[in-house]
Amino acid sequence: MYREHWLLVCGFLLRRTRDPHLAEDLAQETFVRATRAFLGWRGENPAAWLLAIARTTLLDHVRRRRVELPLPDPDELGVPGFDATGLDVRQALDRLPEQTRRLLELVYFEGFSLVEVAAMTGRTTAAIKTAVWRARSAFAEVYGGAR
Repeated sequence: MYREHWLLVCGFLLRRTRDPHLAEDLAQETFVRATRAFLGWRGENPAAWLLAIARTTLLDHVRRRRVELPLPDPDELGVPGFDATGLDVRQALDRLPEQTRRLLELVYFEGFSLVEVAAMTGRTTAAIKTAVWRARSAFAEVYGGAR
């Protein structure tokens, strides 16, 4: 499993960390965790299982390294006033069916590529591309109707 999925896991982590050394360290930790959890694996898609472990490993790393800094005053940054567009987007997403919303979140908020989503879901990349296109159309319809 290591030889077959190393590039997928390492590439996934590299795109998120943009640090090759950190990505390799996290990929190694991912495979250590996978080895420990192997008895609990139910035989589903190994790529999806490993990417889920890699994502958790990355989130754990971020939580361990988090350094909280005081936020500067918005006036100092030249930030414009509050824009409710983000709230409108979230409300429109909440009105979509669960699968459609989750697909859009995976691709646009969590940054997974179509290939990674295909590996996670056991579907083909072409099927995911079509599903994302349909999900975007559904979102546009709901978002346009809300405005």
